[in-house]
Order: sequence, then structure tokens, then C-alpha cells
Amino acid sequence: MTEFLLTTDTRKILHVDIDAFYAQVEMRDNPALRHQPLIISRDPAETGGRGVVTTANYVARQLGIHSAMRSAEARRLAPDGIFLTPDFAKYKAISKQIHAVFRTITPKIEPVAYDEAYLDVTDNALSGAMLAAQLRHDIYKQTRLTSSVGVSYNKLLAKLGSEFNKPNGVTVITPENCLAFLDHLPIGEFRGVGEKTQAKLAALNVLDGAALRQLSRETLVAQFGKLGENLYWQARGVHFGEVKWQRQQQSVGKEETFAQFLHHDELVRAEFKKLASGMIAALKARGLVGRTLNVKIRDEKFHTTTRAITQVEPWLLAEDLLVNTAQAIFDEVVTGPYAIRLLGLSMSNLQPSGFEEMTLF
Repeated sequence: MTEFLLTTDTRKILHVDIDAFYAQVEMRDNPALRHQPLIISRDPAETGGRGVVTTANYVARQLGIHSAMRSAEARRLAPDGIFLTPDFAKYKAISKQIHAVFRTITPKIEPVAYDEAYLDVTDNALSGAMLAAQLRHDIYKQTRLTSSVGVSYNKLLAKLGSEFNKPNGVTVITPENCLAFLDHLPIGEFRGVGEKTQAKLAALNVLDGAALRQLSRETLVAQFGKLGENLYWQARGVHFGEVKWQRQQQSVGKEETFAQFLHHDELVRAEFKKLASGMIAALKARGLVGRTLNVKIRDEKFHTTTRAITQVEPWLLAEDLLVNTAQAIFDEVVTGPYAIRLLGLSMSNLQPSGFEEMTLF
């Protein structure tokens, strides 16, 4: 089987995760807690056994305690453990300090939680490893909290990297070491693999990334549907998700990935009609219009082309106009026989629709 890596992906993505955030904050504020099992949850003795663990420190984790575990079970595993009710107001205030540090590196930040974010640092001249070191230093200086950072060329690998070397570590995953990293990764660490899927994969003798990569795409899709398709690409380190920072989120539209590649003009036009119809409905529902029409095209070899047309006045929300424009861009970009994997259509440079807007029905 021929293997490949998307080495043309030259992005630099960081995934930053504060180590056991809530628990670490409490240990920072009360150092006497550092060497005891600390569980951030209401004490089950006060709740009649109800409730779940929000997080726990690494001492407690060594006893098998983890997030989302029932608090009563955590008490059973750590009879002498310390239970603290979460102080979300305090955590939120510290989170603002952390995100302020992120903004010193790049504006392209996708927050995931109080303690976690993706950063696209592609435009920064420093290496990803140097930026990770700078971030960890500055976060600690501001908050006295340690963090772990994954550095890679896509979000999937950056996330796996930050989880790999916890706590207080950095993992850099490059196109050159990607497969070696994934091959040794336990199957339960792959995105979307819960207990049931892990058991089904174990029945196929798939216990790690190397074994996962030996399964054909057809086998994985037949066994697991869309998750199987996702796992096939995960095992090869392929992921196209973008860091969704605020400015990028100021657009309305959709992309569609096709299980069966598109080979004919009539199919392409039909898909553009679906995308345009959905986009128009979403814009009208939000009372928006836009000045920039964006078209995205990806072929079977993962070559991606994007084109944008910006007008002085907002685009008319007319399906035929938008479809014809998208089709014209497609015809300009794609020449000769083709196999299209993905099409996308979106509107940006948004503004509220006014009475002067001319909408065709």
C-alpha cells in the first residue's frame, strides 16, 4: 500500500493546554494540596453521592481518578482525597490572563475552553518550538501555572502532541516524524475512539496507529461509517481543519466533502446550487449580506484552491447569480478531466441587510 504525507501543508499550529487547570490553580493558591489527591468536585458526602469530577491533580490521576468520573467512585479510589467545589469565577479571571498571553503571539486564536486553545502561528518567523517555549514561559510568569504545548502542521497533530508529553512538556510533530509518532499511539488516543469503538477495533487486532494504518479505507468505512473515514486519515496524519479565529468566524457558508468524487459539470453545478441555497437561507435568517463571495475547491489529490470576489456593494442574494459566479470560478480554476473531493461556498465582509438591499426571490 502506498503511503503519503501531506508535506505541502506548511502551517504552524500550536495547541496549548494548561495542566490540570482548575486543580493546578487551587494548588498554586494552597501549596499544602500539592502532594495530596485533589479532586475538583463537590464532596459526595454533601451531595448524597451525586455529581461528577471536573478535574483532578496528577496525584489523584495516578489512583485512576479522571474527569467525568462519578464523585462517589473518586471517593472510593481516594478515601483521603481532598474535594474542592469549583470556583469558576476565579478560573475565568485567570483564563483571561492566559488568553492575553496568547494574543501577544498571534491574533489567530481558537479558544476551546478556559485553559485550552489552538493558535495559528504560520505568519510568525520564529519556529513553532521557539514559540511554544515562549508561550509556556510567559504563561508561567503571568500565572505561575505550567502548560503543555503540541506543535505541528495541523490541528489534529498539535492536539495529540500537547496530550503526549503532559505535564509541562512540548511535543513537535513534523511530516518527517509523523508516522512514527502515530504508529506508536494507543488506539484509544485517536479522535472519536470511545470504549465501544476501541473494543471493535481490538477485535480486528487494532491496538495502535500502526495496526490502524494497515486497514483499508473500504474496511474502515464498512465497519465504522464516517468515523472509519476519519480514522483512515487520522492514521496518516491528514487533517484540514482550520484554526477558527474571530475574523474567520465572521462568514456564513458551508463546505461539502464527497464520498464519491465529482467528475461532471452537472454534478458540480448541482452541488453549488445546494451550497448557495443553504448560504442564502442562513444569511437571511441572520439578517446579513456580504461583499465577498468565497469559493473553495479541493481535488482528489488534496490540492486546494480558494478564490474570492469582493464587490463595493453587497452581493444580491440571488441563487442563480451566486451559482453562475461559483461555476465561472470553477471553470477558470479546473481544466481538463477532474475528480473533486470538496466544494465550499461562503460569504464574508458581512454587514446587516438594509432597506436598500435588493433581494431577488
